[in-house]
Amino acid sequence: MRTDRQLQKDVIEELQWDSAIQADHIGVEVRDGIVTLAGRVGSYAEKYAAERAAQRVAGVRGVAVELDVALPGDSHRTDADIADAATRAIEWNASIPKGRVKVMVEDGCVTLSGEVPWAFARTAAASCVRGLLGVKDVVNLVAIKSPVTVQDVKGKIEAALQRQAHLHSKAVKVGVDRGTVTLSGEVGSLDERDAVEQAVWNAPGVQNVVDHLQVH
Repeated sequence: MRTDRQLQKDVIEELQWDSAIQADHIGVEVRDGIVTLAGRVGSYAEKYAAERAAQRVAGVRGVAVELDVALPGDSHRTDADIADAATRAIEWNASIPKGRVKVMVEDGCVTLSGEVPWAFARTAAASCVRGLLGVKDVVNLVAIKSPVTVQDVKGKIEAALQRQAHLHSKAVKVGVDRGTVTLSGEVGSLDERDAVEQAVWNAPGVQNVVDHLQVH
């Protein structure tokens, strides 16, 4: 098992490696495998990239993000401008059913709501607005509604995990109760846990994922 000092070094190097991140503005602390990122970043997209970079490091058990988004002067936009840009970005995305996602903006925080039939459409909506100028945060409240049976969901998830060679699917147990999927077992890293979650969200009818996976 890697020590906290080793994990800290690895996370710092991963942040420095990612060209989307100004790593010298981010402090890294690690305690019992939990990484805390603190400091300031110039956009919400950079904040998200920093979180993802920390999660990619093997041995990291969790990530706490305490990064403030301090927008440069030329990046400031009114809430109305952000709402207009976000609405247009969602309308132009072919993965998102038209008229199904609504946008609300308050002090640079974008809240998405509505209903879509697939998880990838929900994810696409957040991805559309994450990199827009002026955005400080994104709250994704879009729900997933799709009429499928429990056995359909469970079978499709298990088949997807088996197809993806980088996932240790035999160590992951899948439970399904209506639209809620519960995951248990062990994975090798946070990145692998995220990959398992993504495979689950791609199944039709999944409305919620309860993640009890342990990182070892």
